[in-house]
Amino acid sequence: MNLRNPLANAHNHGSAGDGVSHWWAQRFSAILLIGLTAWLVVALAALTGASHAEASAWLGRPFNAAMAILFVVASFYHARLGLQVVIEDYVHQRALEVGLQLLVKIAAIVGGLVAVLAILKVAFGA
Repeated sequence: MNLRNPLANAHNHGSAGDGVSHWWAQRFSAILLIGLTAWLVVALAALTGASHAEASAWLGRPFNAAMAILFVVASFYHARLGLQVVIEDYVHQRALEVGLQLLVKIAAIVGGLVAVLAILKVAFGA
């Protein structure tokens, strides 16, 4: 027999508007990725058959480099948000959940940073 008030059981276990910002961030990044993916498909189609030097020169243009960086950052951010929800929903051991969340965040930061640095290296020809 449980004598606790049902409200006490519900504290810190339900939605209190906390997930709304996460939901909006995930939807916004998805919409942003639709446009960026369309740009990427058109850009890759235009680069079909181009040499390495031509592709490097194309990525060296400021607009293309900025769009590529935005695509990479939005992709890693969106992936991190999605994996966060999957871990929250399906991992029920608290220590494992926290560890996986930390691993996903670190992987997203490192992956995004490496990709952005690679784009900048090609863009600036270093």
